[in-house]
Amino acid sequence: MAFEQRRERLVERLQARGTIEQASTADALRSVPRHEFVPPDKRGVAYQDRPLPIGSGQTISAPHMVASMIERLALEPGKRVLEIGTGCGYHAAVTAEVVGDENVYSVEYVPALADQARKTLTKLGYEIAIRTGDGHEGWPDHAPYDAAYLTCAAESVPPTVVEQIRPGGRVLAPIGDTRQQLVLLTVQADGGTTRETFEGVRFVRMQGE
Repeated sequence: MAFEQRRERLVERLQARGTIEQASTADALRSVPRHEFVPPDKRGVAYQDRPLPIGSGQTISAPHMVASMIERLALEPGKRVLEIGTGCGYHAAVTAEVVGDENVYSVEYVPALADQARKTLTKLGYEIAIRTGDGHEGWPDHAPYDAAYLTCAAESVPPTVVEQIRPGGRVLAPIGDTRQQLVLLTVQADGGTTRETFEGVRFVRMQGE
C-alpha cells in the first residue's frame, strides 16, 4: 500500500475515534509525509499510531498525540507558535500546516537532531525557524507567542516560556517524571495562569537546565 493511502487510513481511524475534530487538523495530518521524518528502517511502520525512535534517545510522537495537542491549543492560521523540542521536525510540520510555516519557531537541544530536522523540513518545502539551544529559555527574539507546547516532559512548565506567551495564549506540556499528565496553562492579563489537566502521557525527558 502506498504511503499516501496509509496516511489517509490513519487520519480516518483518528477521526472515527474522535481524536480529530477539526477539519484543519485532519488536512494537516494528510499533508505531512510522516515517513520522511523517521529513519529508513522505520518507514514501513510510519503510519502506525505510535511513537517511533529517531535517534539520540528521542522519539517522534504518535500522530494522535500531535493532533490532540494542536486542537487543545486551538491553533488557527496566523497564530504564532513556539515549539520546545523539534526532534525530527514532524510535529512542527503538522503545526505549520495549520498556522503557516512562517509562524512556527522551534528549539532543539540536540544539535544533530536540529540539523537533520532542518534538512528534512527544507527538502519538503517548509521554512520553519529552528534554534539549537536549551528549551527552558524559550526563544525570546520572536515573542510574544499565541501558543507554545513541549514535546518533552518537564517537572513544571518553564517560567521563561510562559513569560513569552501573550495574555490569553496557551501553553501545553507533559508534566511529571516517570508518570506524566498533559497540562494546559492559559496566560492571564496579570501574568498568572489558569491550569487544566488532561490524561496521562509518556514523553521523553526534557534536556537542559
